[in-house]
Amino acid sequence: MTNLDQKVRNMVDQSGAVTTAPLESYEEAVAWINGLVSFGIRPGMDRIQWLMERLGHPERRLKFIHVAGTNGKGSTCAFLTKALLAGGFTVGTYTSPYITKFTNRFQYNGEDIPEETLLKLANRLLPLVSEVAETELGSPTMFEVSTALAILYYAEETYPDVVVWETGLGGRLDVTNIVHPIVSVITNIGMDHTDVLGDTIEAIAAEKAGIIKPGVPVVSTVTQPEAIAILKETVERNRTTLYLAGEQFTYERLNGDEEGQTFRFEGPFRSLELDIAMQGAHQCANAALAMMTLEVLRQYLAFIIEEDDLKQGFKDTFWAGRLEQVMSSPRIVVDGAHNPEGAESLANSLPQIYKYRKLNFMMGMLANKHHDSYLQHILPIVDTLILTEPDFRKKMDAKALGDIAEQLREQYAKPTLQIIVEPDWKNALEQLKSRTEAEDLGVVSGTLYLIADVRSSLLGLSDAEKGW
Repeated sequence: MTNLDQKVRNMVDQSGAVTTAPLESYEEAVAWINGLVSFGIRPGMDRIQWLMERLGHPERRLKFIHVAGTNGKGSTCAFLTKALLAGGFTVGTYTSPYITKFTNRFQYNGEDIPEETLLKLANRLLPLVSEVAETELGSPTMFEVSTALAILYYAEETYPDVVVWETGLGGRLDVTNIVHPIVSVITNIGMDHTDVLGDTIEAIAAEKAGIIKPGVPVVSTVTQPEAIAILKETVERNRTTLYLAGEQFTYERLNGDEEGQTFRFEGPFRSLELDIAMQGAHQCANAALAMMTLEVLRQYLAFIIEEDDLKQGFKDTFWAGRLEQVMSSPRIVVDGAHNPEGAESLANSLPQIYKYRKLNFMMGMLANKHHDSYLQHILPIVDTLILTEPDFRKKMDAKALGDIAEQLREQYAKPTLQIIVEPDWKNALEQLKSRTEAEDLGVVSGTLYLIADVRSSLLGLSDAEKGW
C-alpha cells in the first residue's frame, strides 16, 4: 500500500467522515473521490439535494441538455458538444466513465478541468461530504461528489452557454436528475444494469424516462414498441413534446468506408446530409439524435448554428474507444461494446466497415453483465476469441467466460473457432497482435476499463487512470 493509499484510507472512516486535513494535491483529491466508491451505487436524490441546498443551488444558474439511454450517450454528447462549439457557443460536457484520466469527465470547450481547479473544488466539497455523512443520509457516493463538483465547475468557474449532461445510470433516481434541462435526450433502451434498473424493457424505459420534466421537449431514438409507449405516456403526463426517430424525424445511412460515413437527416424543420468520421450504423443514429436535439434548440431557444459550421462540427466529432482504429500494423480496433445491444451493433458494423480475412477478437468483461447474450452476437463472426480480465474491481473471471463461450460454441460459432483463455490482459494483447496478420483484423472489446488500458498501451500513453 502506498502512502497516498494509506492517507486516503485514513481520510474516510466507515461513515464516510473526513478525519484529516484538507487535500493537498490533485492526486489526493482524485483518490479521495474514488475512495467513496466503497459506498457503492445508491440511487436516490436526497444526498445531492442536501449538497445543492448547502451550496445555494448552483445548478439553477445553468442550462442543461440532459442525455440518458443504454448505449450511445457518450457519442451523442460528443456530437452535441462539437456542433455547439462550431457554432460559437461555450459548452460544458459532463460524461462517464472516463477512459484516460479522471479530469476527462469534466470538460469545458473540449478541454479537461485543470488539476488545480479540481483540487480547489474538492476541498470546497470535502467538509460538506463529512457533514452529510454524519446524518441519517449517510456518505455521498463517488458519483454524487463528482456530479456536485461538475455543477460547481460550470456554475462558478466557467459559466458555459450550455452544459451537455450525461446520466450515470438510469435517469429517474440518477443524481444528474437534480437539474431542470432545456431539452431531454434518450438514446435507446437495452438490457443493462438490470440489477438496479429492472429486468424488463418497460422497467428500464420507465427509469430512463424519469429525466422527462414538465414542458421540456424530449428527443429520442428508442425503437422498442413497449419502450416507445412508456415515453409517450410520460411525455403526455408532463404536457410536453416528443421528437421520435421514425416519426418526427428520420435518418438513412448513404455510404461509408474506413474513413467515415454519410447519412441523410430528414426533420420537421429541414433536411440535410451529414458526414461523420465515427464508424458504425449506430453512430448515424446517435448523430441524427444530436441533430434533432440541435434543431429543437434552434427553433425554440435560438441556438443558431450556420449550416457549414454545423456540418464541420459533426465531421470533426471523435469519441475515444468507439470503433477506433488505434494500430495499423497489425490492424487493431478498440470498441467499448459491453452489453448485448452494443455487441449486436459491433457485430453488424465490423463486416460493413472493414475488409479482412480473419477476425481475431479479444474481450474482457465485468461480472454483472449479460455475457450469454453478448457472446451470441459475437461468436458467429470471429475466428479467434481471446478471453481476458480487465484490471478493475468486479471483473469477470476469464475461465468462467470461457466456459460460457464453450457452451455456446456449437449453436453460434464457426466450426473452426479457437478459444484462448488468458487472464493477464497484457499477455492477451500480445497474443492478439501476434495472431493478427496483414489481411486480418484484431478487435478489443468489452468493458471500457479494459479498453482504457489497451488503448493507452497501443498508443504509447501513460497508464490510464480509468474509472466510473
